[in-house]
Amino acid sequence: MPAVTTVLGPVDTADLGVTLIHEHLLIGWPGWERDPFVTFDRREEVDKAVARLEELRGLGVRTFVDPCPIDIGRDVEFAAEVARRSGMHYVAASGMYKEELGMPTHFRQMDVDALAELYIREITEGIGNTGIRAGVIKVATTAPITEHEQKNLRAAARAAKATNTRIITHTDNGSHGPEQVDIVESEGLDPWHVMVGHSDGSADLAYHDRLIRRRCYDGMDRFGLEFIHPDRLRIATLAGLLAIGYADRIMLSHDAVGCFLGRPRVLTPEQQAMRAKWNYTHIHREVLPLLREAGVRQETLDTVLRDNPRRFFEGQELPAPADITTRTAAPTHGDR
Repeated sequence: MPAVTTVLGPVDTADLGVTLIHEHLLIGWPGWERDPFVTFDRREEVDKAVARLEELRGLGVRTFVDPCPIDIGRDVEFAAEVARRSGMHYVAASGMYKEELGMPTHFRQMDVDALAELYIREITEGIGNTGIRAGVIKVATTAPITEHEQKNLRAAARAAKATNTRIITHTDNGSHGPEQVDIVESEGLDPWHVMVGHSDGSADLAYHDRLIRRRCYDGMDRFGLEFIHPDRLRIATLAGLLAIGYADRIMLSHDAVGCFLGRPRVLTPEQQAMRAKWNYTHIHREVLPLLREAGVRQETLDTVLRDNPRRFFEGQELPAPADITTRTAAPTHGDR
């Protein structure tokens, strides 16, 4: 039976269940750990994280994928404790963040092969001396993609190919996803081993159609992040893609962060209000009911939330999508 590596060991893909494909327990921008006036109450934050994931489990979520890369606060021992106590399957990542906010000089000086070897060791041997292995690789790019980010994409593709591991990406403003696919394909990696993340930053259906036709997964994974892109456009875009038969190409999440390491962020009241829905439960509590109300069938939602993550981790080949005029699959929407 195919398996995915979690922080507590391998789990059969058949047991993944409902999966949030892109969430974070902790994020810390490079340098936070060197600030002598920053405190981090680890026990308190573990307790909070356990409570949040227990709440998620109560909503039916079984697997939590955290593509936090090496350079922005990843803590797999923290994650393992939270997973053990909450009962959630938790997948951790190797990889590197985008150049403007991550990729410290130490890593920028490494060539493609050195980065690939680092990722391979984290996947096959474990992260540091923890014995905890990464189950996905994270890459991130700006717009346009920089030279260092392209190097990281190539390293990730080589490591993914060598270890049969999946890649989850970050894109800025729902752009340059096809360009990411170009790079990984040039390294010989099949595109269905990649989920292009944050595509829901674009409401342009032509962009999503172009991306999906590349035979990768379309990550609509920032629900609730209203101060970047409004949910009304995310929901409209998702509903449109489901209506034309693309349910088997999409995965959902929030990219929510349970704890920002470092100094507290100062937010205006408007910013604070816009963050109110940016949490792990927003999709289940608010987005799915709206989709059901609009006529989206439960079997379609099951495809997006349960079947697609399983197929992604199994590495199942995605065929070229059929044109809407030739589709014979069951309709996405019920009779109204």
